[in-house]
Amino acid sequence: MPNTVIVGAQWGDEGKGKIIDMLTEKVDIVVRFQGGNNAGHTVVANGQEFIMHLIPSGILHRGKYCVIGNGVVVDPAGLLQEIEMLRGRGVEVDEKNLGISDQAHLIFPYHRMLDKLKEAKVGAGKIGTTGRGIGPCYTDKAARVGIRLADLLDDEVFQRKLAINVEEKNILFARIYQAPALKFDEIYGQYREYGRLLAKHAINGPIFLNKAVSAGKSVLFEGAQGTWLDIDHGTYPYVTSSSATAGGACVGTGVGPSRIDQVIGVVKAYTTRVGEGPFPTEFPPALMEQIRTKGKEFGATTARPRRCGWFDAVLVRHSVILNGINEIAVTKLDVLDDSPRVKICTAYRLGKTLYETPPANIDRWAQMEPVYEEHPGWLSDTSQAGSLEELPTAARRYLKRLEELLGARISIVSVGSKREQAFHV
Repeated sequence: MPNTVIVGAQWGDEGKGKIIDMLTEKVDIVVRFQGGNNAGHTVVANGQEFIMHLIPSGILHRGKYCVIGNGVVVDPAGLLQEIEMLRGRGVEVDEKNLGISDQAHLIFPYHRMLDKLKEAKVGAGKIGTTGRGIGPCYTDKAARVGIRLADLLDDEVFQRKLAINVEEKNILFARIYQAPALKFDEIYGQYREYGRLLAKHAINGPIFLNKAVSAGKSVLFEGAQGTWLDIDHGTYPYVTSSSATAGGACVGTGVGPSRIDQVIGVVKAYTTRVGEGPFPTEFPPALMEQIRTKGKEFGATTARPRRCGWFDAVLVRHSVILNGINEIAVTKLDVLDDSPRVKICTAYRLGKTLYETPPANIDRWAQMEPVYEEHPGWLSDTSQAGSLEELPTAARRYLKRLEELLGARISIVSVGSKREQAFHV
């Protein structure tokens, strides 16, 4: 299989975990390139549901090597807990199938504390973070005061960097937030133990991956969140703190763009969003509850109910351009089985002006009215379909119209949560 990037083309939660699981059979290596344990990839395999937050979804396949790339921010406690969860359920996880780039930045207690304090302080203007410390960790990375796995594994370096950070953060906690100070000794002792447990997984990520590509190995690049949560291209400031687009795969792994062959964008057959920010196609309450219940639309990381709406082709069409998407995977088509009519947003209207691309001005976006096409629903069960030909005519026409509007071919369709409920087109 060609070296492939998998990205979400909406606001995350598109079902990337399942698509990655499906494609892992054809690759040698799966690498996660951004985000932290604020993301959650859900895979249903052999009758069991697995939710991974840091470890690539490919870990469920024997004989595959998984990498946590340098663009990921790693909470050591969360990662070790995830490893134990998988081992407890019969999944092998050791240095033979999991590597962590030693350039990956680490999340500390002060990051989590800052995340929650900042959200509480702004009140109604909050972003809607998970409180896992992701944003503050990326802030430290950009400010060049972050601590990486390589630093943790060098005691002299780690002590020096941790002391600087704890002192600075404690001043911030006291003067800005009137919050209690953190203790250096407690954090130091705790993280030294984490370092001991994770040392065997540490690798030079860019060198390992580039050698593998040169040797003819195929790599699947796993993104978290989605295009419209990207720090540069999303609905800023209601975004995550990393590059969730395909370009982030190069930055977050050290593999150059000339070595990546294709990009697959993952979308739901409708649209969902978690947290704050504009959402032009959001359903009214009754329909929201219906789709949310049928689609089990609750966050894999926080269990927060997801906001749901009609498919937004304006949003996804722009994602196709931003990511250079070659193919589209459509998930959860079955959730629309009971809808007598289905709508697709083809443009936005503000006053007398029609927008066919999303505006950068977030206040203007929040005022947009969606312009819809209406299509007949199929009102029949699609969950047993194993090919495009087995779908109802109206469902096939819906997918065909999405292809026309997006300018990219639909290559995978998923009609349920199980591994076998998906097929190539």
